[in-house]
Amino acid sequence: MDDATIHEQIEQLVNEEHELWRRETEGDVDDATRVRLRELEIALDQLWDLLRQRKALRAAHLDPNAAQVRDPDIVESYRQ
Repeated sequence: MDDATIHEQIEQLVNEEHELWRRETEGDVDDATRVRLRELEIALDQLWDLLRQRKALRAAHLDPNAAQVRDPDIVESYRQ
């Protein structure tokens, strides 16, 4: 997956996330929506991590295609 494809996926997920947040502010939210928001958060974290990996590999003159999506448990354990 190249950077442009990753960015496209991020944009799609962010659009969905914003729509769900909008619905939440209008009081139109249920447990399934909350679960989906959490899934989107994790997927976005994974994609941003993948882009960072690709950037680091390029900076090290290595193949950015060696980057892989990391497990949610790993990505969600990062300290900010």
